[in-house]
Amino acid sequence: MPLSNLSKIKPKLRTNGRVSGNFGKNKVNAGSPMKDIGVTNATNLKMTTQDDYLQRLHDAYGNTDNPRMKQFIFLEMRKILVQRGQWAG
Repeated sequence: MPLSNLSKIKPKLRTNGRVSGNFGKNKVNAGSPMKDIGVTNATNLKMTTQDDYLQRLHDAYGNTDNPRMKQFIFLEMRKILVQRGQWAG
């Protein structure tokens, strides 16, 4: 069995070039650009109540002919009613 010279090759020590550690892509700062969503300095906020939202969903369900919209509205209404313990189905 002949001896191979491949086992004698030492890997070159990398002393120059960028060290990205990210498979060649530049490193970026961690975090999301959406981290400040919901932060506001407004003094007057109007939040829609769940009852008002449920009423709007009910009104929209009767006014639309779009089956995808009806399915979305139905699922939203069911989610709220299940959360309240009022869903019988």
